[in-house]
Amino acid sequence: MHTVVRAGQRDISVPVGLLMGGRFVAGSSGETFSVFDASTGQPFVEVASATEEDARTALEHAVAAQEEWAASTPMERSEILYRAFELVKQHTEELALLQSLELGRALPDSTGEVGYGAEYFRWFSQQAMAIRGDYRVPPAGVGRIITHHRPVGPVLAITPWNFPLAMIARKVAPAIAAGCTIIVKPAQMTPLTALYLGELLQEAGVPEGVVQILPTKSAKNISVLLDDDRLRKLTFTGSTEVGQMLASKAMEKSMRTSLELGGNAPFVVLEHADVDKAVTEALAAKMRGAGQVCVAGNRFLVHESLAEEFTRGVVAKMGEYVMGPGTREGVTMGPLVSAEERDKVAALVDGAVKEGATVELGGPEALAALGEEHPELDPQGYWYPATVLSGVMPEFEIANTEIFGPVLAIQTFSDEDEALRIANDTPFGLAAYVCGEKLARTMSFAEKMQAGMVAVNRGALSDATAPFGGVKQSGIGREGGFEGLGEYLDTVYIALES
Repeated sequence: MHTVVRAGQRDISVPVGLLMGGRFVAGSSGETFSVFDASTGQPFVEVASATEEDARTALEHAVAAQEEWAASTPMERSEILYRAFELVKQHTEELALLQSLELGRALPDSTGEVGYGAEYFRWFSQQAMAIRGDYRVPPAGVGRIITHHRPVGPVLAITPWNFPLAMIARKVAPAIAAGCTIIVKPAQMTPLTALYLGELLQEAGVPEGVVQILPTKSAKNISVLLDDDRLRKLTFTGSTEVGQMLASKAMEKSMRTSLELGGNAPFVVLEHADVDKAVTEALAAKMRGAGQVCVAGNRFLVHESLAEEFTRGVVAKMGEYVMGPGTREGVTMGPLVSAEERDKVAALVDGAVKEGATVELGGPEALAALGEEHPELDPQGYWYPATVLSGVMPEFEIANTEIFGPVLAIQTFSDEDEALRIANDTPFGLAAYVCGEKLARTMSFAEKMQAGMVAVNRGALSDATAPFGGVKQSGIGREGGFEGLGEYLDTVYIALES
């Protein structure tokens, strides 16, 4: 169940079957689905599509493996995870090329993600040996309180297309560290990275049935497992609407749930900010993966005294991005992942212009002239030009929707209270950013921002060793850091006699 795909200048052998019970196999129905090259809009490979029957078979494997895997030593699990880290690093080029091919993302961004995703395996290889309990005397002095941890049990992980390696790594790595078996449903648009990673995990020594990967053209074929009492945890990254629906289903079985959902991240440039630094960090927060990032800056709130200089700076920098197929050397911004995503971004920009925003770069006219200005781009690809809008108001649709594209929408404010009110006026709270050179005031502002993660004077905040997650409607639980392991462990209290 392998095939060879051409990615950039490389031929790469990739699995195209379901990873079940330690082997890559065809789906029970024999059906497949196409994976598309976002730069051409054309299919380039067929991948096996899992059915409900396959999902139930995978759960049987996971349940059968759970007890023995839970009894494995922390050292065994740690060594497997570290081997996985080493193998991912060794195969950086192949993984990056596959991501850029199926996702469309520029190669530098894909290479960065491979390094980031690998760190989850290294970090949790250490945490596997750091699981500990507690022994203490209760206040009354009668008996003793002992606590220890055991793995939650079989896990279902549902992951998105925008980080096809890292989103899996930060779920699979702590599951392995904790002693849980796990079934992964990767996104339909980006299954190849997941399957290639699955092969590396097998090579690292993951036992049969511990990690299984089920690509499918119908997500319902996998989410049917939420009806089974033997599945004990759901971890989901994706849209708020889908995540809440799945969590509601999981709660019918009182299942442990971790959700990383949508965002609407504010990027605030305070009056005392260093504008050059703010521009640099704004681009870091916005343009990775052509803006298709859950923690991407979405609402750029700039003090009115700095707005003109900031706008001029981001227009100059965004105008330097080079569009093209993600696997091509020199390209810094690839296409969006699908025609649907491209059309959504275009509609948001068109709507903002109709509501009164000013196009400073890109926008509808640049999109219309794309074929003429860039004849080297395949017209069937999912292209959208880097765009800067000014004059955006808080009530505009684009200010209340996760854009997921290369569009930087600028609002202005006159004082910090107004900025904080606008920044927090959203049902979401995944990430937030603030720039300012007066540290005490900037930190005070950051502490009042309603988000699970806040970056101060920096546009990149993701770190395998830090807790990742949101508040309000942006999610439940944390991934990464010390906190990430606890999501896969149950705490058991033993009351010891005196």
